[in-house]
This record gives sequence, C-alpha cells and structure tokens, in this order.
Amino acid sequence: MRRLLLDVNVVLDVLLDREPWSASAAALWAAVEARRARGLIPAHGVTTIHYLMRKARGGSFADRGVADLLSVFGVARVDSPVLKAALDLRLADFEDAVCAAAGAAAHCELLVTRDPAGFRGAPLEIVSPGEALVRLSVVRPPRRRG
Repeated sequence: MRRLLLDVNVVLDVLLDREPWSASAAALWAAVEARRARGLIPAHGVTTIHYLMRKARGGSFADRGVADLLSVFGVARVDSPVLKAALDLRLADFEDAVCAAAGAAAHCELLVTRDPAGFRGAPLEIVSPGEALVRLSVVRPPRRRG
C-alpha cells in the first residue's frame, strides 16, 4: 500500500472547502479512507490546521475537523532527528523542510502538496493531489515471492 504524506494545504482544502482545490483533495481523502493508500500528516501540522480552522469557523468546528482528520490519517512523527534532518535539507521554508523530513522518516513514497516549488530538494517525490489520485488508480503487479 502506498504511503502518502499530505501537506497542510491539501488537508485544509478539504476541511475548509477551499475552491477550486477541494474536489481533488476530497477525492484523495476518500481514497485514504477507503484504504487505497496509507495517508499521514506531519505532527506539527495538526496544530496549524486546528488554529486556522478555529480562526475561520470557531473552536467547535476546529475540534470536529481535527477529530475527523485523526480518524482517517496517521501522524508522522516530528522529533529531534526529524528536525535535524529538516535543517540539513536547506529548503527555503523550514516548515516545508520539516514536512518533507517527517514524510521521509515515516517511509512515505509521495508528498502531496499544491506547492511543489517549496519542496525542491526534498527526499520524497512531490506530487499534486490530482497526480496522487492518478498514481493510486494504477494497479501494481503483485510482488514476486522467493
């Protein structure tokens, strides 16, 4: 099963119904919910998501949104080794570097974002939500044993 790390912007597109991006982000969320992929979010992103949802629509909305998020997605650890790896990436935006380092540490294959330019030099393949959906629709051959 493919492991995907979703950037905060993709998650917020669903939770805040941000057009025109919400449709592809919601389809990706549904694919994770249907277990066509293992979806993760970076631990540090949960607080950012809650803050922005609360600011947009209030505390109870933010609490429900984070609860929904955590019922579908796993959380990629952000600890000292991940933060040190993020520093070593030397991406222009440290938050993006932490996201990429968390995804790499969690053995994700793809990092899904609407901001691919922010992740140049990341240790993961960077794709849009639409490209991630295309990748999930491709049937991979079974692994050979032995």
